[in-house]
Amino acid sequence: MRKGLIAMVALLTGGAAQAATAVFAGGCFWSTEVAFDKVPGVISTTSGFSGGKVANPSYDRVVSGGTGHLEAVRVVYDPKRVRYAQLLDHYWRSIDPTDPDGQFCDQGASYRTAIFVTADQRVAAEASKTKLAKSGVLPGLIATKILPAAPFYAADASHQDFHVKNPGRYRMYRIGCGRDAALAKVWKKAG
Repeated sequence: MRKGLIAMVALLTGGAAQAATAVFAGGCFWSTEVAFDKVPGVISTTSGFSGGKVANPSYDRVVSGGTGHLEAVRVVYDPKRVRYAQLLDHYWRSIDPTDPDGQFCDQGASYRTAIFVTADQRVAAEASKTKLAKSGVLPGLIATKILPAAPFYAADASHQDFHVKNPGRYRMYRIGCGRDAALAKVWKKAG
């Protein structure tokens, strides 16, 4: 969320049509936010929830189940600097697309992976998933779903930029969860 606030203001005041939005569910939204913060052309990332049936859900309500939401990240980006297809490639490499039940130590319905797409994004997302499935680099079938865009609800402020506000706690979480080691294993054939 913090990344590119100045750039966001510039886009909004000088050409809002330049900004585009994508929504990705990649397990823990803290780690998905971190992954996209590093991509040149990404203006901002916001942790939140999408895909459920309850308006304005709280974090506790989502992770306890029953709302149907996935932890997700809204990515605002400059399509002149980074294409949606590039964001898709980056997304795949930041998750284990073969896990149908969550990501790494975060298991359960709210931690499943999905790409929320608009009608314009669907073709690119489907093509990206098909290309990955045919590549043979993954150790199993792709469980990540491509779903129609749904309302996105930002999580409360304590969950935004968690890796910046609480670097020690985030580092302990990431190591304890084994995310980096698991990603290296999943993607070892891809180099």
